[in-house]
Amino acid sequence: MTYIVDFNTVSTVGLESSPVAEALAGLRANEARYFKNKYDHVFTVEPACKAKATVDWVSRILEEERGIVISARPLEATAFQVENIRMAYVFYESGLSINVMYTVDDGGKRAVGFKLSDGMDVPEELSAFKFARQKSKLAGTIRGSYFVIKGEY
Repeated sequence: MTYIVDFNTVSTVGLESSPVAEALAGLRANEARYFKNKYDHVFTVEPACKAKATVDWVSRILEEERGIVISARPLEATAFQVENIRMAYVFYESGLSINVMYTVDDGGKRAVGFKLSDGMDVPEELSAFKFARQKSKLAGTIRGSYFVIKGEY
């Protein structure tokens, strides 16, 4: 079932099993608001089991670029294109959100971003990264990091 993320009324729909469900829902709503304001894109997600291709693509990039395998269970995912940028998001039960920004044009920006929900610890597999903090009305304190993608996917 596809779910349109409402950033006016934050809901934990689809994220209930997360120990930080409220914060993860706020993080998801924060992303929805960004894409609506910047690109007029309606942010929708679906259960990870229905978005296997997206989860597999993100997992492949993590594994091949940095040898990272996420231990948490993926709950939801989405993939879409805005302008010439292919985007993918996976929201994990631990409270982790991973996004891939992949410019379709050769030589464009390509990166993987990590965002940690308020109240979750840094996962062991991401312990090598430094996380910057940002405040969000929807998500509290978000800790984020990223790396640049070097390969072709």
